[in-house]
Amino acid sequence: MPLRAVLLLAAAGLLSAQGAPWVEANYRKQEVRIPMRDGVELFTAIYTPRAAQGPLPFLVERTCYGIGPYGASAYRRNLGPSPELARDGFIFVYQDVRGRMMSGGVFQEMTPHLDGRGVDEATDTSDTLQWLLDHVPGHNGKAGVWGVSYPGFYAASALVRAHPALKAVSPQAPIADLFAGDDDHHNGALFLSQAFWFAAAFGKARSGPTDHWDWSLAFTPKHDDGYRFFLDLGALPHAQERYLHGAIGSWNELMAHDRRDAYWQARDLRPHLRDIRPAVLTVGGWFDAEDLYGTFQVHRRIQEASPEAESHLVVGPWRHGGWVSGTGGHLGEVDFGQATAAFYRAQIEAPFFRHALKGAPDPGLPKAFVFITGSNQWRRFDAWPPREARTTPLYFAGQGRLEFQAPVQAEGADAFLSDPARPVPYTAQTELNVSPEYMVGDQRFAARRPDVLVYQTPVLDRDLTLAGPIQVHLQVSTTGTDADWVVKVIDVYPDGYGLANPPAADEDWEPAASLLNGYQQLVRGEVMRGKFRNSLAAPEPFVPGQPTPVAFALNDLAHTFRAGHRLMVQVQSSWFPLVDRNPQTFLDINTATDEAFRPAEHRLYRSAARPSWLDLPVLPR
Repeated sequence: MPLRAVLLLAAAGLLSAQGAPWVEANYRKQEVRIPMRDGVELFTAIYTPRAAQGPLPFLVERTCYGIGPYGASAYRRNLGPSPELARDGFIFVYQDVRGRMMSGGVFQEMTPHLDGRGVDEATDTSDTLQWLLDHVPGHNGKAGVWGVSYPGFYAASALVRAHPALKAVSPQAPIADLFAGDDDHHNGALFLSQAFWFAAAFGKARSGPTDHWDWSLAFTPKHDDGYRFFLDLGALPHAQERYLHGAIGSWNELMAHDRRDAYWQARDLRPHLRDIRPAVLTVGGWFDAEDLYGTFQVHRRIQEASPEAESHLVVGPWRHGGWVSGTGGHLGEVDFGQATAAFYRAQIEAPFFRHALKGAPDPGLPKAFVFITGSNQWRRFDAWPPREARTTPLYFAGQGRLEFQAPVQAEGADAFLSDPARPVPYTAQTELNVSPEYMVGDQRFAARRPDVLVYQTPVLDRDLTLAGPIQVHLQVSTTGTDADWVVKVIDVYPDGYGLANPPAADEDWEPAASLLNGYQQLVRGEVMRGKFRNSLAAPEPFVPGQPTPVAFALNDLAHTFRAGHRLMVQVQSSWFPLVDRNPQTFLDINTATDEAFRPAEHRLYRSAARPSWLDLPVLPR
């Protein structure tokens, strides 16, 4: 099952230790159909505390994944963002969005905002809140909205022309732009494995309102080797011919729009986030394989367009939705030394909602509350990126070196052959679905390939902490007319490194210490589809053999490279099947034929005249 489906089962209350008997014993449930301004009715479940606790605020989640279990006598296994808030007592409201599950209307991917000229997710949220205020007794006139992933988009949408009763919103891993950096595409490159498997389940047509969604795939794969599956698939049109047969609407839309055209521009949430009045808590995970981009973009847009708004950012060492449950003590083989998710839920999220909706004491949250990986500590900042971070260039140099001094040599370049028939895998494993652990995965398997350029610093004699986005500046050429450029920033552990004891945060987890000896931990990686280097809307071919600048940003990070470690950068031209293969010929890849895929030699320049470097956001010690 795709990761987004698994996550939202958790968000829907189907994966919780709290239990339906506790919820039924403490809350009364009713199901209603709330009419929107255009007459469409949205199916809604309302949970009200059985014990009288005085006027209470509403806490709302709107979702496209279903609010089950359905039926007035069928209770969820948990309520709200956390058990702490469920025990506090709120009026919890869950709603199926238009066109999904039991609600009426037609579903749209990331419903475009119409700025008051029609119905959208903002108007649906406002209409819902007004109905609740008018029809549900025992409220205090205040409401909050929260959601993770796709529901994070709906939460962020509630900020647009917000209803006056809306006082607190928490978009968690929200989708902001599906072509620039969330889920389906990164810098125009299709995130193939994630998009395909998600569409094959989520994108199936609905004949009408239903209380059961079949999360099985539209077809049955014959094996679980994702690398082989997509390599055997060949060019993208074969997905329709062999498996989907035009029946998956979201996949059809993906294939119909190969650049950031009007379709994708209409689904960019950011321009609509202005005049923000509710308090905002934007939440994400450093190792979110799906919507890390949206987390920072939503927060940045609010800071820029509404600088007076109460807006906070929280980022921890989590996978997609990893803060919702569990301790957050580790991911893959990497230990964080403490129960980061439990800390967030009890010390950040719950106090935020209590203060905004119930008048509890102000928790004094900073603008940015982030966990620094590597050194494993929470830090508070008055802005994000931190004002004190200093841009520090790190240059590619000869003999696989990274240097803080600009190159002085007149000539210098490294070349490799990129063959679409043998793309670089994104992980040493070959699961059918994307494993979120790849975000901290060991990169030694890639460093050994001839089509991966490897550069690293000397052993660090002091800690080096980076906080903010990394800007990539490459001078490159190719013998083809298009190319992908993948840049990975890696923390190289020293030989002999290991954990003497299992971490206290996860007592049932004990990694083999030897696995971390010489471990090359991915800290951040990103792809730029070369033809979009100057514009996501207007692709341009490369001139074969001509040196060309390619610049892009890696998503933000907050990581300490400890003394005794090295900072490594790997540069490659495929990341498969996380990213679809580039034919290395300039064309619409979504309609390419198998014959269009050709090997090409790529070159990275590192001379005084044509330097390549990264701008690092370095925090002073």
